[in-house]
Amino acid sequence: MKIVYEGGEAEIVEKKSRFIATVRPVHSEEEAAAFVAEMKKKYWDARHNCSAFTIGDHHDTSRCSDDGEPSQTAGRPMLDVLLKEDIHNAAVVVTRYFGGTLLGTGGLVRAYQKATQEGLQASQVIDRKKGRKLLIGTDYTGMGKIQYLLGQRGLQILDTVYTEKVELSVLVPTEQMEELEKAIVEATNATAQLSWEEELFFATIEKKLQIL
Repeated sequence: MKIVYEGGEAEIVEKKSRFIATVRPVHSEEEAAAFVAEMKKKYWDARHNCSAFTIGDHHDTSRCSDDGEPSQTAGRPMLDVLLKEDIHNAAVVVTRYFGGTLLGTGGLVRAYQKATQEGLQASQVIDRKKGRKLLIGTDYTGMGKIQYLLGQRGLQILDTVYTEKVELSVLVPTEQMEELEKAIVEATNATAQLSWEEELFFATIEKKLQIL
């Protein structure tokens, strides 16, 4: 699931009108409303502060506002960008300083969508995954087989403890759990000890695995 990990800001100019897009991660409708109010206060002298947000694993709550622009020319096009990109738990406010030239309905739609896209590009959008930690206990003979299985699946070892045995800690995406467990059992003739820990979310951020 794609989410905004770190918000950003971008600006475009269309026929002398300035469109400033501010993107922020949000996790509730109240948080989104507070963000919109914050932007309206910051850009109090702007003609329009249009907004859109979507919250939930299945876009359960989505809202948008044209804030005085012609109906369906600002908020809805902005929301469409978030939904098309399948970005969750995110809000965007596009502030418009009027440049004196009317853009027409089509021009407004294109401008608000472009500003939203630029705002997302200026943000850090990550692919959040659901998984669980797997603790694997094995003797040194089974170590190589398990490392091979993990490497095949692109799974990173979080920690390794060496005693008379070896204990590995691995973060496993939910969809790989059943298949990986079966593969380890078969490869080690059921000699490896497997223990699943609590469910969590994680992502690769700047090439590093991070638990969210």
